[in-house]
Amino acid sequence: MSNPPIFLAIIGLGGVGQAFLEQYEQLRQRLASQPNPTNLALILARRSKTQVLSERYGGLDATKIMQMLDESKKPYLPFDAILEFLQNAPGKVVLVDNTSDLDLAKNYPAVLSKGISVVTPNKKAFSDDIKLWDSIFEAAAKGGSHVFHESTVGAGLPVISTLTELIETGDEVVRIEGVFSGTMSFLFNSFMPVGAEGGKFSAEVKKAKDLGYTEPDPRDDLNGLDVARKLTILARIAGLKVESPTAFPVQSLIPQALESCSSGDEFMQKLPEHDDEMEKLKSDAIKKRKVLRFVGSIDVKSNSVKVGLEQFDASHPIAALKGSDNIINFYTKRYGANPLIVQGAGAGGEVTAMGVTGDLIKVIRLLR
Repeated sequence: MSNPPIFLAIIGLGGVGQAFLEQYEQLRQRLASQPNPTNLALILARRSKTQVLSERYGGLDATKIMQMLDESKKPYLPFDAILEFLQNAPGKVVLVDNTSDLDLAKNYPAVLSKGISVVTPNKKAFSDDIKLWDSIFEAAAKGGSHVFHESTVGAGLPVISTLTELIETGDEVVRIEGVFSGTMSFLFNSFMPVGAEGGKFSAEVKKAKDLGYTEPDPRDDLNGLDVARKLTILARIAGLKVESPTAFPVQSLIPQALESCSSGDEFMQKLPEHDDEMEKLKSDAIKKRKVLRFVGSIDVKSNSVKVGLEQFDASHPIAALKGSDNIINFYTKRYGANPLIVQGAGAGGEVTAMGVTGDLIKVIRLLR
């Protein structure tokens, strides 16, 4: 006998969403073929202007979703109507939010309070005002639902689950430090590689942009806010009441004179005029036989969080990082002076979707 079906709704079908859709279909087939099978039914797929839904909850063909969305002529329902549709499903429902939409995140408490679980890589949901954070988890407790967001920090890397397990097993987390941005990792591994000179800062930013490592407007990476959001999430899990990602020091690498640029293109055009500022920082590090890296750190005992440039010895694991990898060091009472290290690809649609799929598997196990 199979388990009752679990219904799935997906919002957001960009790079991460489409990668997730493929992984979901593989998971659906695998679960359906097990000795004690679980049936997954995709009942809603929604992107910015179009949506398709299974009105009788029979399930949609995941392999045809993108085509169905392109051909859809159905009216785009307001979210309240979507929530009612999900609430009326004849079984447990999981909402997968693959967007970075804060407005959608603000609806999580309403979703969770109705018994609908949520899995998402949406950083804004868990790093915005702490009142939203509190209301999300209070609603989940009230509604008997579940919320997982592993991919909000480190994409597919087990960063949140590692920290959570350390805490739940009674370890004392002293400090967390690392490179939390694939973009900034690539940038500084190129700007100041160990044992080599590296290029000019503006040239390395352009290279990173051309390779697709930055946001369309690189200022969205260089302002440090993305890293600050990830640090806010980890700090809150560690027990610090961080009000927002702007409530602690965050170093921006946008030259002050370029903060008023009207576009990313204008910024990129003018950035070479300010290379001297970064060259001075590089020269200072060289004199000390160190390298520069853009890191985030959380000191639990002193209740402090910060994001910015730090100097490291060439032998330090953070200095030795390659490409666009992330590295997160957990210093705890149990692990002593040698941290527990999580390292690997911290960006990209496939690995981010993997984290979302992993969260979905966790929810399915809890719902069965």
